[in-house]
This record gives sequence, structure tokens and C-alpha cells, in this order.
Amino acid sequence: MLRARISAALVGFAGVILGIAVTAVLHGEQPARPAASQRRVIQPEKSPNTGLPYSPGILAGNALYISGHLGRDPVTTNLARGGIEAETRQSLANIREVLTAAGMDFKNVTSVTAYLTNFDDFAKFNAVYREYFPKDPPARATVQVAALNIGARVELQMIAVRP
Repeated sequence: MLRARISAALVGFAGVILGIAVTAVLHGEQPARPAASQRRVIQPEKSPNTGLPYSPGILAGNALYISGHLGRDPVTTNLARGGIEAETRQSLANIREVLTAAGMDFKNVTSVTAYLTNFDDFAKFNAVYREYFPKDPPARATVQVAALNIGARVELQMIAVRP
């Protein structure tokens, strides 16, 4: 008798769960999503304005998605002179402006994608990169590409997360 009651209770409970699931599917309920107001364009004052259709950064919740940045001077939009080292420093300076505008810094960066046009520049690039990430650097992928916009040698893209 007790076994029959337990079985009936379990079947009833399973029916309730199944009913809730079917109702949710039929009514098209979706998991909660962040409100559109949680997506904010980050456009620092000291950022190269190239007129191209992209935002320097997008803050969505606690995550900051930083567009690829060349080593462009923020005033002239020309590439920094001095080779891969100068371009890398300028790219990182521009990214610092995006991070700062979002209330973050390099310590918040969790992922970096580095695009280089020549792997012969890899050691020089890394020497500058280490200045900005001396300890516990973020995850990183570095790839060689055939070319970058305006003849740049390096482009950096990052993701940062606020704790």
C-alpha cells in the first residue's frame, strides 16, 4: 500500500513538472536576457575617429568587448611611427582609454587576440606587451595575417570583465 502511494506521488510530481515544461514551451517563454539598457557603447574622448562603422568598445553587463585597435594616433589617426613597438604601444594606449571609459584597466582583461603581419616582429611585440601585462597575463591567441588596414603591423582585440 505504501509503495503504491509513493509511486502515485512520484507520477503526480512528474506530471506537474512535465506540465510546467510544456506550458513554457507552448507560451514561448525564453530565459531572462539582459535588458537593452545593459548594452552600452564605449566611445572615449581620446580615441582615433576613423569614421568607420564600429564602436571602440561595447559594455554588456560586466563584460567589455573591445574592438580591434591599430596603433593609430588619436589626433591624426595616422599610424604611430617607429615600427612594431611604437604601433603596439599606441594600440595599447588606445585600448587603455576604452578600458578607463568603462571603469576598468588592464587587470580586467581576460582575453586578447593579437594580429601580426609578420612573425619576425613577434619578439619585439612581446617585449612591449609584457610591459602592460607583467604578471598573470590574460589568455591570448596570436595569429599572422596577410595584411591589416592602412598597412598596420599589429591589431589588438580584447575582452575585459568586471568582477
